[in-house]
Amino acid sequence: MTPREAEIIELLKKEVKPALGCTEPIAVALAVAKASEIMRTERIKDADRNGHLCEVCEALHANIYVEVSGNILKNGMGVGIPGTGMVGLPIAAALGAVCGRSEYGLEVLSDLSGTAIARAKDIVAKDKVHISVADTDHKLYVKATMKCGPHEASALIADDHDSIIGTWFDNSLREGRETLDEKTDVDEKTTLDYHLSVREIYDFANTVPFEDIAFILESRTLNLALAKEGLAGDYGLRVGKTIGSPAHAEFFGNDLMSYAMSMTAAASDARMAGCTLAAMSNSGSGNQGITVTMPVISYAIKYKIRDEKLARALVLAHLVAIHIKGYLGKLSALCGCVIASTGSSCGIVYLRGGSYETVCAAIKNMVGNITGMLCDGAKVGCALKVASGVSCAVQSAILALDGECISEHDGIIEKDIEKTIRNLGKIGSDGMQSADSMILSIMTCK
Repeated sequence: MTPREAEIIELLKKEVKPALGCTEPIAVALAVAKASEIMRTERIKDADRNGHLCEVCEALHANIYVEVSGNILKNGMGVGIPGTGMVGLPIAAALGAVCGRSEYGLEVLSDLSGTAIARAKDIVAKDKVHISVADTDHKLYVKATMKCGPHEASALIADDHDSIIGTWFDNSLREGRETLDEKTDVDEKTTLDYHLSVREIYDFANTVPFEDIAFILESRTLNLALAKEGLAGDYGLRVGKTIGSPAHAEFFGNDLMSYAMSMTAAASDARMAGCTLAAMSNSGSGNQGITVTMPVISYAIKYKIRDEKLARALVLAHLVAIHIKGYLGKLSALCGCVIASTGSSCGIVYLRGGSYETVCAAIKNMVGNITGMLCDGAKVGCALKVASGVSCAVQSAILALDGECISEHDGIIEKDIEKTIRNLGKIGSDGMQSADSMILSIMTCK
């Protein structure tokens, strides 16, 4: 393995990881879990000194204060929290305090139980969780503070859903850095871009030794399980189940597009409605991970593709999505489905034997199609957008394979693929700022 291959694999492992539940409320649960652990540790130390210890489990949850960025609030208001039958950030925060384990990262709620859910619901019912919007320019920001008697413990997450920037006890810094403005060596290693290009991604997917990327097949294991759960149950709007139902075969048929739409939307249905199965995420988003992978996995199932070729297609799809996301940031007003389905379109092209030029054509066709799809928060309705994205992904791939590519004279498309991607990034990160604020305002005033 070359040093550059090792660096790209490091990026894949950093940005493609299991996540239990929608990652915005999960980031809240993670921050609260960390603050709770700090409080518990310090209270035990106090007991050792003074010979007594209050009822930690009750006292810790006296009050939970969580400050979040507007985008975290937007994506946490209407999404189901695993196993609870409830939506929103308060129950996620309460669960983080009751049963969260910060060492689990985005699977912080893996120890969920009926007893924990009951206790968390009681905490919410007693109004012990307080959510507020933070005064910050960071799109991804969560600061959780536990207050117990005269003591308080805090944990701050910023810029990455599982990146704990700093922790405090009684306003004294314990670990990390005091402010987000301070620069550290770690900052350079957590940049999303890694100076990738579509050319390098395509070459890497083709040439990297299979044994070095075989781990990516866990995407199939996790997301296929979610899809099957979504098809078996009655989650959310039942988008995937409806598309795949024999009762509607006259509308949807049994072709690849309908099969991929059904499987991908079913996984999203289950996840957004609070299914307790983990998703393999991409760039901090479980829904994005599902949409990147499930159309590619669906093709592989339908046409019996061998594991090595599927792994290379999944690597290509994941990396294209990560590359585009690097120009947008973790959270934006642009629906992540746009980025994720662009990655899956490239994966389908690869499985059909497409060249680098065909992959570029698929990306341009996607950018010329569904750029502008708004993110109005994480919710069960996301499965509808996911299905639309998958439909566009298949269309774009087949057009590209037939030699059709949207013209560089159209809209934001450029002859150079990297310029095209940068244009998409500008629209999503800068051009849609006012739309993002308006969406949040509408949602919070309903």
